Amino acid sequence: MGHYIPTIGVEVHVELKTKTKIFSNSSNGYGEMANSLTNVVDLGYPGTLPTLNEEVVRLAIKAALILNCKIRRRMHFDRKNYFYPDNPKNYQITQSRTPIGYDGYVEIEVNGTKKKIEIEEMHIEEDTCKSTHRGQKTLLDFNRAGVPLIEIVTKPCISSSEEAKLYLEKLKELLFYADISDCKMEEGSMRADTNVSIRKKQEDPFGVKCEIKNIGSISNVGISIEKEILRQEKLLEKGETFQEQTRRYDDKLGDTVLMRVKETGNDYRYFPEPDIPYLVLSDLMIEEVKKEIPMLPEERRKIYLEKGVSMTNVNKLIQNRSLSDYFNTLLDEKTNFQMASNLLLGDISFYLNKEEKEIQDTTLTKKRFLELVQKMDENVLTSKNLKDILDVVMEKEDSIEQIMKDCGVLNITDDKAIRDIIKKIISENEESVVDYKNGHDRAIKYFMGQVMKETKGSVNPKMAMDILKEELDS
Repeated sequence: MGHYIPTIGVEVHVELKTKTKIFSNSSNGYGEMANSLTNVVDLGYPGTLPTLNEEVVRLAIKAALILNCKIRRRMHFDRKNYFYPDNPKNYQITQSRTPIGYDGYVEIEVNGTKKKIEIEEMHIEEDTCKSTHRGQKTLLDFNRAGVPLIEIVTKPCISSSEEAKLYLEKLKELLFYADISDCKMEEGSMRADTNVSIRKKQEDPFGVKCEIKNIGSISNVGISIEKEILRQEKLLEKGETFQEQTRRYDDKLGDTVLMRVKETGNDYRYFPEPDIPYLVLSDLMIEEVKKEIPMLPEERRKIYLEKGVSMTNVNKLIQNRSLSDYFNTLLDEKTNFQMASNLLLGDISFYLNKEEKEIQDTTLTKKRFLELVQKMDENVLTSKNLKDILDVVMEKEDSIEQIMKDCGVLNITDDKAIRDIIKKIISENEESVVDYKNGHDRAIKYFMGQVMKETKGSVNPKMAMDILKEELDS
């Protein structure tokens, strides 16, 4: 096959985390009984009027800020007119001419090279009903009608399925950390459509584009782009032409399927929504929203690495928002951050998963956690000891020192006591001393094993090893 250059654009709809809907006071919830979170505004009763939810505007400003968009200070809403059962008013309220954010970007890293994925615009709109098809019937659930969305549209600047996936991962991470959306693709709170076209040479005009809708996961976005490029290449190689069309990704087939050919450009007859006054954003409002943005993943990565945390641990911490937030409370302290991250991601995570708790619901205050890290760092507490007392540490409020005493896991760190035990063991094992002198590695392991047995594992291992070598070499 000839070599073609793909051009890809991505449109993402994100449901905002608000208590109520965008134009009514119905609850914004998921998974409730069909049509239970509705009122006359959502159902499109004649004569009802929309009232704009201020929180939606604030979250949209926040999204514009974290996506490096310019913010439009004066804007209006538009009616997008189309007739479809999921759209009871026969128009959807959106922003066409004055999107709240424009000219933004998200930076991704592809094989070590940074690339800015440019954002054309970002606008606010309402969601429509959820349609469920059962045989010949279509059922409508109005719970989703009027749920607030932002739509984020990239420029056609993505050149591979890999870049598209990295962009979506990054977008998801940013929106989630800024508390704008929970970004659960499986619940439809983040949905992606892609536009794909190919051309022979960079200087050629763009090829005929196909839009792929309803893609349910980031990995499927990758697959659907790959399949679409392949399909278009085959057609062009045969010298065939095709019309602009809309396809959907079919999970079972693992391929895209034709939905409809775009005969004419859709004429949505956009016009300004007469029932909502123009909206003017003040500098003060934007400043206040800016103050609410928590530390974002990029900044966290940078700080964690500077504190000496390994890259693997950094990424794992960032994947777990509540652990990352907890870790952030330690940043001003002096501690062994790598050890702290190991503890959080290891035994503590194991405990939290087992008990189905968040770290914030346990008794592990910052002060007690720092004490724990210190005990581990000084080897006063071994990882085996920790497993024995972890439940107590996470559930009681006593100091770590106190718990170690109560549970009898205080390690012997008394130099003289350890030396006496080691001398006794050496005098009882002359053969192994000879082995050691002859350079056999297993001898030292045998001695350490005996020391551990003799002290029931309650000795500081590093100290024991140092004293053991010292005594054997004397």
